[in-house]
Amino acid sequence: MSEVKLSAQPRNEFGKGAARRLRRAHLVPAVLYGHGTDPVHVALPGHATMLALKNSNALLTIELNGGTQLALPKDVQRHPIRSTIEHVDLIVVRLGERVTVDVQLHVIGDPGPGGLVTVDINTLSIEVEATNIPSSIEYNIEGAPIGTQVHASQIPLPEGATLETDPEIIAITVSDVERSVDTADQEAQAAQSAAAATESAAAAAAAEA
Repeated sequence: MSEVKLSAQPRNEFGKGAARRLRRAHLVPAVLYGHGTDPVHVALPGHATMLALKNSNALLTIELNGGTQLALPKDVQRHPIRSTIEHVDLIVVRLGERVTVDVQLHVIGDPGPGGLVTVDINTLSIEVEATNIPSSIEYNIEGAPIGTQVHASQIPLPEGATLETDPEIIAITVSDVERSVDTADQEAQAAQSAAAATESAAAAAAAEA
């Protein structure tokens, strides 16, 4: 993963009013901490930060007061409606340091005839060097027959990474597409029957009243 550089400004005003003023100036309030250092409050460029944090594990080079500091996003607070970034917690990392992160699992390829792929877990937790975090982990399901179950331990990881997710957990399954459709139909019919029974009970109770 390539590093993303963000130019930060020191932040000396705090509170909701100060945060609103920063956002109106297209800046994002943030705090940088870790490795026993005192928290450093900064303001980040809004648009560049939004682009950088499209990847939840983005490795950031924070430029501040003539120096630089590597950091990873620890917590990103977003506006509940506009989805704009309200505040960012950044954790300091060092070159060569290993960190534990959740990485998106992507399945590529098509299963064997009649197969339906289900991704049972969307991310894998891995330990890896902070400067070598993959943007995603791919697994090729090409030609896998119906009944295939892929455990987390069977998914190839980037060089140097170790698995933190339970190795026995089932990450991907290939099921019979026809059976899956039948099951979905049965569940839908059962839900409709339950709803109809509830309506009938409610009508009967109303009539008695």
